[in-house]
Amino acid sequence: MRVNIHGLIDNAKCYQMVRHLRWSEGVECPHCHATEVIKNGCDETQPDRQRYLCKMCNRSFDDLTGTVFSGHHQPLSVWMLCLYFMGLNLSNRQIAAELEMNEDSIQEMTTILRNGIVAQEPTIELSGTVECDEVYVVAGHKGHPESVKKKGELLGNAD
Repeated sequence: MRVNIHGLIDNAKCYQMVRHLRWSEGVECPHCHATEVIKNGCDETQPDRQRYLCKMCNRSFDDLTGTVFSGHHQPLSVWMLCLYFMGLNLSNRQIAAELEMNEDSIQEMTTILRNGIVAQEPTIELSGTVECDEVYVVAGHKGHPESVKKKGELLGNAD
């Protein structure tokens, strides 16, 4: 007997987790960053997805607006499972099998998730003294040792 993993994950809890992680300090408009926001019903197709209205810019948004999950057809629980399986270092083929989905769809989802993770990485600024070493690597001369030898001799005579 195979367990349907989709049935083990509660979509409502996924939305609660997104709200908690995204707005731990309170809901903020993704358009103008104002905190004067009111609840504005729920999504018709996904009742656990809360909609909001910003009192400052008068724009509507929901739990997923401005996130990597926005604008896609898969339920949030499927995205969470995909992210979990990526954390277990499963291949796209394995994830597709576990989620009973097309490999192309999983490829698209994992690419979106990876790009979203990379976009959140802080930029690293070097300061102080930074040192770099040079490395000379000879590659692509298989079967032609004379070619490598000649280049090495030329470099040796450059001093």
